[in-house]
Amino acid sequence: MAWSLRSKGLTGLVFIATLGTGCETLRGSAQPQQPNWFERPSQSIHVVYRTPLVAPTRHHGEAYERGQIEIDPAQRRLFVGSSDHGLYCLDARDGSPLWRFETTGHVQSSPLYDAAENVVYFGADDGALYKLDASNGELRFRFATNSEVSERPVLSNGKVYFVNANDTVVAIDARSGKMLWNQHRAPIPGMQLAGHSGLLVWGGRVYVGFSDGMAIAYDATTGAERWQPVDLAAEAEQSAGNAPDHFDVDTTPVADTIDGSPVVYVASAQGGVFALDAESGTQTWHNPSVIGSTQLLLWDEPKRKTGDVDTGAVEASENGQSVHSRKLLIAATGASGLWALEPSDGSVVWRSRLPDGGVAGPVPLAGALLVSASQLGLYLVSPSNGRVIDGIHIVEGVSALPSGRGNHGFVLTNTGDLLAVHVAAPRDATDDGVSLFGSSYQRSHW
Repeated sequence: MAWSLRSKGLTGLVFIATLGTGCETLRGSAQPQQPNWFERPSQSIHVVYRTPLVAPTRHHGEAYERGQIEIDPAQRRLFVGSSDHGLYCLDARDGSPLWRFETTGHVQSSPLYDAAENVVYFGADDGALYKLDASNGELRFRFATNSEVSERPVLSNGKVYFVNANDTVVAIDARSGKMLWNQHRAPIPGMQLAGHSGLLVWGGRVYVGFSDGMAIAYDATTGAERWQPVDLAAEAEQSAGNAPDHFDVDTTPVADTIDGSPVVYVASAQGGVFALDAESGTQTWHNPSVIGSTQLLLWDEPKRKTGDVDTGAVEASENGQSVHSRKLLIAATGASGLWALEPSDGSVVWRSRLPDGGVAGPVPLAGALLVSASQLGLYLVSPSNGRVIDGIHIVEGVSALPSGRGNHGFVLTNTGDLLAVHVAAPRDATDDGVSLFGSSYQRSHW
């Protein structure tokens, strides 16, 4: 077929489980079937380039890369960590390295780029948080902890906040690297499902989940507890009728408002998804069906014309028909697929079954969701109903979260290749005005 593309194990054909709606149980014996776009693909995803990045001399254990790419659109740069202990700065137009910084551990943390100071922060499995000059990769400071730092740090009001796998939350001065405060909880022994929770800094508070099943809010300035710890593991035990095998809260909390009141969404490995009052931590709603969540995303789509998309509720307007704004809470799991929940009450809007291996999580891109599958590759999903729009099979699979800006997407494959794609929006959307691939990029070239 004309749309098929092959390059180093990459092909335009994707065989994935049929993505259905509803809340049916996923049977272990279910066989993958051809998605409905197999014969008539949307041709939405176009590969721009694929560049080997990670050093071939890296340690060969389980083949995976988990570093999410940070995008600097103004200077067309990408920042990404890898299993070869490096933090790379790349030219977004072709993926060529501009500089590389060596650490003493794998770099799974998504970097944080600060354009105001032109620096990049990131964590590594050597237990340190690093601050580098984004121009040349020179070290500004290194703050050491006693456990790996694999979640993206947060910069707010001159402070950098981060958490490590030993359930320690740290706040440091962004300029000097001096510690301002820290909080620690004793980790629960055993295996956690998906690393550890990241941080949400919002409204003068720091929200985080822990491996013992607790969710806590701290004062962003002093580190003092602003909630009594909320025991989500107890909720899991009450829902299931017995003690859960996994207590951990691995998803980074997500901020929202319900009827004007601030709430925080969190997910327990076996307890489901919760909406907690942001001020007190009291439970607003709980959906125990969504088990094994590894990523939460609040999809917030503004009001738009019906000519831009073919689905959605409509209302009359002076300019014709328009579509109501819509919010959905998207939960990614390793076993039961993607779920879309109604943010106001936690009810299920749709559920998409996924292939073996699960997904790293969705990211917004070109009016849709770009999803990476650990055993397959990339595919584009409609946020309105969870159905597949298009996909690309990557033989080695993708465990890292993709990144997107406008219509441009980037991801690191499990064998350490940087993959850049352009997504033609499934509706008549335009780009954000920033061409990360340069003015010479032509979609027809691919």
